[in-house]
Amino acid sequence: MSENGTRAVPQVVVVGAGPAGLIAADRLSAAGLAVTIAERMPSPARKLLMAGRGGLNLTHSEEMPAFLTRYRDAEAQLAPAIAAFDPAALRAWCAELGIETFIGSSGRVFPIQMKASPLVRALLERLAARGVQLNTRWSWTGLERSTDAPARWRLSFETPDRTKDIEADAVLLALGGASWPRLGSDGGWVPMLERHGVTVTPLAPANAGVLVDWSQLLKARFAGTPLKRIAASIGGTRVAGEAMITARGLEGGAVYALSAELRAAFEANGTAQLVLDLRPDLGEADLAVRLARPRGKQSLSNHLRKAAGLPPAAIALLSETGERTSDPLELARRIKGLALTATGFSGLDRAISTAGGIAWEEIGADFGLSKLPGIHVAGEMIDWEAPTGGYLLQASFASGVKAADGIARALAGR
Repeated sequence: MSENGTRAVPQVVVVGAGPAGLIAADRLSAAGLAVTIAERMPSPARKLLMAGRGGLNLTHSEEMPAFLTRYRDAEAQLAPAIAAFDPAALRAWCAELGIETFIGSSGRVFPIQMKASPLVRALLERLAARGVQLNTRWSWTGLERSTDAPARWRLSFETPDRTKDIEADAVLLALGGASWPRLGSDGGWVPMLERHGVTVTPLAPANAGVLVDWSQLLKARFAGTPLKRIAASIGGTRVAGEAMITARGLEGGAVYALSAELRAAFEANGTAQLVLDLRPDLGEADLAVRLARPRGKQSLSNHLRKAAGLPPAAIALLSETGERTSDPLELARRIKGLALTATGFSGLDRAISTAGGIAWEEIGADFGLSKLPGIHVAGEMIDWEAPTGGYLLQASFASGVKAADGIARALAGR
């Protein structure tokens, strides 16, 4: 109670101003709670704004049973949060903020403006109107129980001016993983939570490019060249999509979607055999028939281009990975199963997202930490991963909503 006998408004601190943290702050402030956001970077939502430069893929219109399988081992843990705040709810939330969305031909969902800045701006304006305090350049450095009120938490921050301690009735941590650290998520929270006994699965790249030891000639001629309408596979898992040849290896959706399988192979063997199908629309026999046509005076490269429909970059990969042959069946087999040796991921600094994080055994149904009552978590700092295509943002937003609703219920019961 306050000095005049009225009940004090509960104070909630949200650490991290990415998608999970911002939607949680929106939800908490709508519930009438006093919300303070602490963000390490000079401005909020940097990674979200970067993602929006190429068209902000908010979520996907896929049917829910298939949608949930995209979260692999974390499907059961994330399913309740996504069911409670599903793609339709995310689109409705955007509409509340004046951001209309549409479903593209691929099933992916985008804002009509095809960028993140209008959404971020509208959300920040609503938070400000509700009295939410956004503090930037605040780096989280400490977490302890309040000495005055054991049910509360004291958080320490390094700010541009000084070290600052603030107390809260509840805390939501939404600090992201460790991918693209220059945009704010560097995994610096891991040792702090581990000191409190929270188990954290090691952070690792997800949706990341792989390293391939190309020849200097291939790097010089084809780095930055896309490989369109291909399929990539490792073991029994196959993904259709696109890739990009880089100076260091391969990037792109068809590679990113195999991150978990690639990671397992790297851990077990040190390398991974990534197999590309350069013409997934044609069977091996049909391709061999085309390649058996008389080539006359054409070079093998021109024959591959005309008979098999291969672009120069794909032809260069065939030359890169084996002896040149004119045997139609052997060529067809190599086009359908081009084996590349990947030696590792390109690194967390270039990964789109992160695998690993706070172990699910530490997290309750309301996304609260069982060992730290009053502390909730959301977003990429939890141990889950998903492919690109809207699944990453959907789970980040949904977990932010789930954690915020858990906090609101807990505080309402005090």
